[in-house]
Amino acid sequence: EEIFGPVLAVTVFDTEVEAVAMANDSAYGLGAGLWTSDLSRAHRVSRRLRSGLVWVNCYMDGDITVPFGGVKQSGFGRDKSLHALEKYQDLKTTWIRLE
Repeated sequence: EEIFGPVLAVTVFDTEVEAVAMANDSAYGLGAGLWTSDLSRAHRVSRRLRSGLVWVNCYMDGDITVPFGGVKQSGFGRDKSLHALEKYQDLKTTWIRLE
């Protein structure tokens, strides 16, 4: 079941690969957070996490100019930012012959 929090889940793991696999082993993917002083690890892990949002060394930071939304069963599309405008529009092409 998807939990809305903030909630801190502490899980023991031996390797970075194992940690990412455990985090991705869920039907949900709204947000994930990780704490590290290694910037390379932060980029590497955030790329591998199947989550719409990843916070590094912080949690729940955000801005109206940045897309917000989850993956998997945690939502479809993005809210906030110009990316969301496309989701609220339906494009239509109309051809009219005037002769």
